[in-house]
Amino acid sequence: MKRLLPVVLSLITLSTTSCDEGWNKPNTTAYLLEIPPGFPPPDIAGDNPLTVEGILLGRQLFYDPTLSGDSTQSCASCHVSAFGFTDSAKAFSTGIHGLPGVRNSMALHNLAWDAVFFWNGRAASLREQSLIPIQDALEMDASLAAVIERLKASDRYRKGFRDAFGRNNIDEEHLGMAMEQFMHTIISGNSKFDQVIAGMASFTAPEQRGILLFNGEVNPSSPNSGADCFHCHGGVLATNHKLMNNGLDSVLTDLGLGDFTGKASDNGKFKVPSLRNLAFTAPYMHDGRFNTLMGVLNFYNENVHSNSPNIDPGMGKFANGLGLNLQDKMDIIAFLNTLNDPSISTDTLFQNPYQ
Repeated sequence: MKRLLPVVLSLITLSTTSCDEGWNKPNTTAYLLEIPPGFPPPDIAGDNPLTVEGILLGRQLFYDPTLSGDSTQSCASCHVSAFGFTDSAKAFSTGIHGLPGVRNSMALHNLAWDAVFFWNGRAASLREQSLIPIQDALEMDASLAAVIERLKASDRYRKGFRDAFGRNNIDEEHLGMAMEQFMHTIISGNSKFDQVIAGMASFTAPEQRGILLFNGEVNPSSPNSGADCFHCHGGVLATNHKLMNNGLDSVLTDLGLGDFTGKASDNGKFKVPSLRNLAFTAPYMHDGRFNTLMGVLNFYNENVHSNSPNIDPGMGKFANGLGLNLQDKMDIIAFLNTLNDPSISTDTLFQNPYQ
């Protein structure tokens, strides 16, 4: 996957050569994503096609702390590749002033298939999502105007933007577009689950039983009642990409989507995350309240708050519990672990270019 880029990256240096005369038509190298088997076509914006130069620039920006107010915090400070692009075992990341954030750091894999971003869905594109943390007082606390001036003062970035976009005039739009390009390349599609789909591996007996439970409908009167996970987390991407209330709380302390839209009918709704790479991305839920997958399953098995405001109608069947025993839960976890893709944490394409 993505084999063109390492060769080119080994040839392109972080040059400090300056060339500021006029505008240029970019002479870019097209970058073709290799889509994992079974994945649908990605949603890549037509005005921002992937190029080697754009991805290289985006990676530099993603790891650069000078995008923060005091040059100490980068995007990668809270989205660490070793932890599936989340923030180690923290429920809330520590921002620029040593203060905690308000929601758990989300994983960044397979964003090329997403249509909304952040837990509360407040960004409609990756380029928009890229710029919001820079300006957030708890995260990077910088003004975009100040960041742009810093980038303009850098020979490396003047060359990088010119190579990627054919322009010397660095602006907010192309700052977001460069990081969008880089994050579109963070694809996770080489797990055991993917290898089974490709006919290259087989599930163990617990994994096979786990996927049957995962994809089974809740039916307490049946000996084959399932855990009903697939309605929200089915398919190869392991998410339905919606914003929903899964019944975590009867009294809401975080309004989620409602905090963004101002609509009472959206209160308590959060983006449904992918279940890929859960081994690297604990803790779980928007507030990181569960440290283990067993804790998550115990919640769905017996602690869903059916009186939670705007709870999704599909959660009604969870009101009386799922009836899962310990072995059921262990088998589901065995299946979930087949969705782990270690390459997301080790692929050199995603690592810090300054190290």
